Parts: sequence; C-alpha cells; structure tokens
Amino acid sequence: MTARTQASAILSAWALALAAPLAAQGAPAMRAEDLITMPRLGTPSTNAEGTLVLVPITETDPKVYQRSTGYWLRQLDGPGSGMVRVTGLDGASDARFGSDGWVYFLADGARREGAEATSQIWRARLGPDGAARGRAQVSDFAVSVAGFALSPKADRIAVWADIARDCPTFGCPGRDGKAHLPGPGTGRHYRSEDGFIRHWDSWATPGTVSRVFAFALADGRVRGAGVAADGPVGTLTGDTPTKPFGGNEDVVWSADGKRLFFVARQADRNEPKSTNLDIWQSDLSGGAPVNLTAANTATDTLPAPSPDGQYLAYVAMTRPGYEADRQVVQLRDLKSGTVTALTAKWDRSAGSLAWTPDSRFLIATAQDVLDTPAFRIDPRSGTVERLDLVPGNEAHIANTVPLHGERLLFTRDSIAAPAELYLAKGNRPSQRLSDAAASRIAALAPVVTTRFRFAGADNATVWGQITKPANARGRLPAILYVHGGPQGSFNDAWSNRWNPRVLASQGYAVVSVDFHGSTGYGQAFVDSIQNDWGGKPLEDLKKGFAAALAQDKQIDGSRACAMGASYGGYMMNWIQSEWADRFKCLVNHNGVFDMRAMAYETEEQWFIQWEHGGKAYHEDPAAYERWNPATRIAKWQTPMLVVLGERDFRIPYPQGIGAFTALQLKAVPAELLVFPDENHWVLKAKNSLQWHNTVFDWLARWLK
Repeated sequence: MTARTQASAILSAWALALAAPLAAQGAPAMRAEDLITMPRLGTPSTNAEGTLVLVPITETDPKVYQRSTGYWLRQLDGPGSGMVRVTGLDGASDARFGSDGWVYFLADGARREGAEATSQIWRARLGPDGAARGRAQVSDFAVSVAGFALSPKADRIAVWADIARDCPTFGCPGRDGKAHLPGPGTGRHYRSEDGFIRHWDSWATPGTVSRVFAFALADGRVRGAGVAADGPVGTLTGDTPTKPFGGNEDVVWSADGKRLFFVARQADRNEPKSTNLDIWQSDLSGGAPVNLTAANTATDTLPAPSPDGQYLAYVAMTRPGYEADRQVVQLRDLKSGTVTALTAKWDRSAGSLAWTPDSRFLIATAQDVLDTPAFRIDPRSGTVERLDLVPGNEAHIANTVPLHGERLLFTRDSIAAPAELYLAKGNRPSQRLSDAAASRIAALAPVVTTRFRFAGADNATVWGQITKPANARGRLPAILYVHGGPQGSFNDAWSNRWNPRVLASQGYAVVSVDFHGSTGYGQAFVDSIQNDWGGKPLEDLKKGFAAALAQDKQIDGSRACAMGASYGGYMMNWIQSEWADRFKCLVNHNGVFDMRAMAYETEEQWFIQWEHGGKAYHEDPAAYERWNPATRIAKWQTPMLVVLGERDFRIPYPQGIGAFTALQLKAVPAELLVFPDENHWVLKAKNSLQWHNTVFDWLARWLK
C-alpha cells in the first residue's frame, strides 16, 4: 500500500507563494453555508489577440440565498495586472468576446406590447476599467434565444431555441411546444413513435426540438431571414445542442465561417435506446445537412475545427448503446474526408478538445487516476503527452484555452478549493490569475486528503482517498462516500453538491473508493461493472474501507456511516442486505430500489439495458433480479435517510418511496426528505442548505 498526502491549504511551495495568507490556528471549520455561498468561477472567454480574459463569477447572498452572476476582466499581457469588476452588464449571461472586440451576451430584450420579455443577444465594448460602453441590442426575435455562436469573423451568428420542426423561421410562438397539447383539457398526449415522453427533469414536446438558425451580422444587428441548419422538414429532427446536457460545444463554425458543424441525434421512437449522436455539417444554403459520422452508430461529439481550416477533430465511441465507452480522438481531413483515429492506442477517454492557434497541437483533458490533467496531442503522429501544469498537483483541470505564444489559460479545482483561473507560459510554472474563492477558503480550517491504493476484486489495483480535518485530535467517525454513475469517480475535484471537504469539516474522516466501473483507470476497468452492479464494486468498497482503516489509525471504524447518490444510492440499498452489520446509518439519495420498476420507468433506456447485458427486462429478467435490492428486504436493518427529487426522471422518485416504505414495514429507523422542485441533483441554494443540515443531523444522531 502506498499513500500520497496533500494539505488543502498548502498544495506545494509553488502554490504557497501564490495563495492568500494561510488560516491561523483555530480558524473556523467549513460550514454548509460556506459551501453554498462560496463564489463560483465559470467559463473564461478571451479576445482574439489573447490579451484580455473575461470570466463570470456567480455569488450567493448569504441572507436570502439569491444567486447572481457578475463578470471580471483581466489583462493577460500586462505585468502585475489584476482582475477588474465589469460594470454595465447587469442581467447578462453567457458573455464572451467576438473577434471584432465586442462582448456579446444574452439579456432580456425590450418588451413587445402585450408580451413578456424575451432573452435576446446584446453587445457592448469593455474599457480597461471594466466599464461596458455602447451597450446595444443585437437581436429582436419573437422567441427567447437559448444560446448563440459567433463566426470567426463575427460577421455571422448561429442562434438556437426550442422551435417547432415545421417552423420555417426562428420561432413560431403559436406552434412551438404545442403539438402534444391538443386540448381542451390540460392533458399531454404522446404516441409511441414520439420516443422520449420525458427527459432528465422535463416532459418532452414532440414536434418541437432545439434548432439552430444562422444569420448575417452587420453593424451590430442581426440581418436577414436566417437559415435553418437542420434543413428542410424530413431530413433531420433532433435537438442541438443535445439534451439534457449539451451546450456551446455542440455548435461550432468552420475556420472560414462558411459552414456550421453541430451535434444532433434523430428524435424518433428509437431515441430512448440510442446513443447515436452524430456530427452534422451545414453549408447554410438551406439544403439538408450532411451527416459526417453516419458510419458510426455510437456517439460522435465535441467537434473542433482546426484554425487553419484543414481538419475537424472530434471524439467517438465505438459501441452503440453504451454511454461510458472510451472517447477516442478522431481527425477528419476536411478536403479528402479521410478519418484517422488519433488516440486509438491511448487508454483514456478525452473529455474536451481545443486547438492551439497555430493548429500544431490539440489540447485535451481526461481523467487519469484521481486527477483530470491536460494532455497535448500531436495530430501528425497521435502522440499524447501529459502536461504538468501544476507540478505534482494537477487535480481537476478544465476550460482550457490555448493562446498564442505557447500560453494556456485554464481553470483548476480540487477537493481543497473551488475553481480558479490560471495561465501557463511554456514550461514555466502556472500563475493563478483570480481570487474568486481562494481567500475565503484560506480563512477556513484546512482539511488533508490522502490517496491510497489496495488490491481489490480480481486482485486489481483500486484507488481511494481519505479526507479529514488537518489538525483533528482524537479518533474520527468514518463516512464511506460512494459515487454515482456508476461510471464516474470521486476524484480530486471540487463539488458544489457532494463535497468531501465540507463533510470532513464536521469532524469526520471521509473515505471514497473508485471501485470497478470507475473512470480514469482504462476502459477495461470501466467496462467491468456491466452485469455486476452488486459484485466487484461491493467487494472493492469492503476492501477499500478496510484498507483506509489500516492506513489511518485515527479513523474509528466502529463509528461509521455510508452515503451515496444515484448508483451510490443503489449501493446503500444493496448494502442494507449484503453488508448489513457494518454501518450505524446510511444515506440514500435518489438511488435505485427496484430493478424491474427502474427498467420501465427511467427515460434513457440505453443506460439500464447496457448495464444489464444489453437486453430489456422482459428479455432477461434474471440479469436484473440478480442485483435487485427490492428482493432482499428481509435482511434490511440499518437506519437510513432517503432523499429524493420529484422532478427526477432518471431514477424516478417512486424508487425512493419504495425504499422508505420498506424501512417502515421493517420498523427500521428512517427519515424521508422530498424536494418537489429538484431533479436528480439538489441545485437550489436554500434546498442545498436544507439537504446539508438534514444529512449532518442524521449523521450526528448515529455517530456523535
């Protein structure tokens, strides 16, 4: 067994030199209120010259828990320059630089008579003092704009919104989202050929999808009628950006601004079983778009055209119906159409792609043994080089923006601290540019995170982490943290929801284990959970928890609870019968309780079917029942807190009701927390505070 220890307040000598003053002895422990009101740094945007960066920071009022987003500006080429708060962008969202030097953003447009305000595109110029000048409305559509993408020359703009597929213009208010509402009552009417009837947290609107239209942009105004990227009715019907999680990365312009590349999946009766996202190309003539990845019936996504116009990079999976397959970087020659699998021999899954300005390299991020580093890929050879942006402490690198002069802008976060903005120059150590939350974190009592590894199921190497208060005295109760996915990881990254630091700060040792099925350890390790939900993962958790106790004698294994969400919540239900005497209490957040009901209630059928061998429940019920907690209730005995969201359509809330009812019937101490306005996650500030307070009280009841 080996270990690597890292203090949250002192990450390295490099970080120490840049960080705010360390917290004095006796600094307050982090509270739920601190987590919820901690400023959140968003996605940065740079101007064309790479001399300015604009970054959003979301803040939460600690009195009323209302969130608002402001923008900050910083020079990248000036010595000693600092962040300047932008003024004059009130109500703005999704602000970013255009190549013309203007900042474009979304905000409420001028109200039309008798109508509600709609979200429209605006622009403004930013002075060196951060003041926005010349603010003006760019678009005036009849419907709200959900997002936009500027062409490289800022002479065209792509916009998208939920629009009826047979609508020829950007928005038909009388038809958009109405086909499934025939009246005269309030009933939604669906047909089997419609495919999804609900997705993630929203009911579907057959006949209406998120559609992209391209317009000319001149003199600060949208011009002309616009061209639909999806072409005439009958060619492509599908959401762009993809739902529920697609964003700006799904819509990109070619280097010359004459073509649009976008991601979409056909919306039909097969969509709930299909992971076949494709990359489409529109020449914006009004004709049908071309499916560039039609030969691959698995996922193709993250289109990234090279600045020189020669290539289109993207990532592709190979197995249809499998959402956690390895994402291999592909390179398409836009002249010949030849496609090369660049990273076929690299056993990691690329999660983002960005070209360097000279088109010489691709910068990708990928999970790799508890970290998410950046990698440089040579498009000529496919050689992959891991970048050491934060020497010895990469943690979670994201939002990479390659700049001229061998510079790389990026964000970094960790278990220790939320995201901050950094700039790397060549081989020199990175420089932290922001202080969104660093000073606030430094004023709190630190935690320490230790990595460990052990021989898990099938004698495979399995990794885990222990997070605890840095200066704690005496023995600490233990919390076993079980991640969801199940193809995921409790890696070294900040979370606004399941946060090891805030939990450890309540006086616990938080133990997480990246069991079989976790990401960042090669595709075979990811695949190993298929048809084995309650097998190797539970064995890893048992062995990992024992390894943590052996590693750190301060952990009191006799006082332990376990908690998890989604698949982690399923594991709480499974532990009830298969590890029944180990824990004082459990916390099950939106976990699977009954496999048969789950198989027919969840919306993304590809997921539940792949996890159980690729067949529907009625085709192979034994595959589902083998790992079904609902069949083993007779052994349930551990007190459990059940949390659910009524808008959760991934693991619908009756699953949680079933678990709670089973506990009631067994006379096992239990509590139920229901959020009527949350989905699979708890996102609202006040709800998050209630979640943390309830969980903390439940843990303390059994452990303190």
